[in-house]
Amino acid sequence: MQKYEVLKKDQIEQIHETTMNVLEKIGVEFRYGPALDVFAKAGVKVEGQRVFLSRKMVEEQIKKAPGQFTLYARNPEKNVLLGGDSLVFTPGYGSPFITDLDRGKRQGTLEDFHNLAKLSGASPYQDLTGGILVEPNDIPTGRRHVEMAYSCIKNSDKCFMGSSYGDKCAQDIVKMMSLVFGPEWNPVQKPALLTLINSITPLIFDERMLGALMEYAKTGQAVVITSLTMAGATGPATLAGSLVCQNAEVLAGITLAQLIREGTPVIYGSASSITEMSTGSLTIGAPEMSLLTAASAQMARYYHLPCRGGGAISDVKTADAQAGYESMMNLLITEVSGINFVLHAAGIIESYNTISYEKFIIDDEICGMVKRIKKSFDVNQETLAFDVIKEVGPGGHFLDKEHTFHHFRGEFYRPALSNRTTYEMWKENGSRQAMEVANKKWKEILSNYQPPELPAQVDKALQKFMGEIK
Repeated sequence: MQKYEVLKKDQIEQIHETTMNVLEKIGVEFRYGPALDVFAKAGVKVEGQRVFLSRKMVEEQIKKAPGQFTLYARNPEKNVLLGGDSLVFTPGYGSPFITDLDRGKRQGTLEDFHNLAKLSGASPYQDLTGGILVEPNDIPTGRRHVEMAYSCIKNSDKCFMGSSYGDKCAQDIVKMMSLVFGPEWNPVQKPALLTLINSITPLIFDERMLGALMEYAKTGQAVVITSLTMAGATGPATLAGSLVCQNAEVLAGITLAQLIREGTPVIYGSASSITEMSTGSLTIGAPEMSLLTAASAQMARYYHLPCRGGGAISDVKTADAQAGYESMMNLLITEVSGINFVLHAAGIIESYNTISYEKFIIDDEICGMVKRIKKSFDVNQETLAFDVIKEVGPGGHFLDKEHTFHHFRGEFYRPALSNRTTYEMWKENGSRQAMEVANKKWKEILSNYQPPELPAQVDKALQKFMGEIK
């Protein structure tokens, strides 16, 4: 399928050239001594915490990153390809708050995290279980990373995202994966973890993120180097200018990853959007975010890298009509522009601050629709259906034809949530709104969900290891 593109070839070149100027003449701050040591050892100009990257250095290191790679799950059927023409969905990430129709907005807990991991595990459209599905605020910060990882492992057999809370947390998560896969696991040959590494715009990486980046790169685990540039606040008010800032940060992070271990799987990440100038806050339900997402996909292809961007994201405070149109806009642009990895594909409201049980279900339906659109349809002698059209002729119908029975299940998307009945049937069934239907749906899923079996010896080893973390 032809991709939606917002940049012309010469505009991509202009963005690249300006980015090289930023990296060479302005530089990026790396606030972590070991990272500065890596750059200095490679002959990079370092002044204090500021690193000045030459065009030659950046372009050489980017070429070392794979254009696509496979992430390995404990269930091999759930392995995922990242790059090329792949589209991988992952639920919301990092929200401190959670909400549902019954209890309203509140701080997230470990129980909420378990529930979201189960909803993700049960979903046919979420390809990874997730990362920080919601902050488990009832757990001490020093233990959260292992509790979240264990929940993802226990409640799903899909891949999941490792903690980026610093070097020690990264080491713990890699250790947990070694317990899951056993002593035969070669982490470099079979990466199992994907980790979000965020810059601080403009042009900074902090100690926590760099510590995690370095630890995961050493073991060959995948890192999503992401910039969230707020046009008008932490980036220029022009989308092109903010794209340059984003590009500089992402390329600087990728350069470090390759200097640590050549061939480290990386994803070019964009979460950039605009600032709501009346409040100074981030807005993610904006058409400009979709434009930046599409442009980021083009920049990633220019560098022959997988790309992260977009999501079913909204600034709305509840799962209403605004949530629907903002989320569908962002997610559909994500697909048609060629994004490979979609974080925040389900549940996000309130500009990332809150994840909603009901919106998780609604967004999961949108994910199914978007995957159906991506699948497109076949055109061949069988699907052109000349013979059955001839058989039916003018004025007939196709409902009772073998051709229809043979094809409709594979050709038509069947929604789990959307109402397609008549008005009378809808009224007889209680005239329920989408939020009410979604509320019932997530409860049914949790009530019926049976997590995939985790071998007892693996479970025991994981719990023993977690017992050592205070």
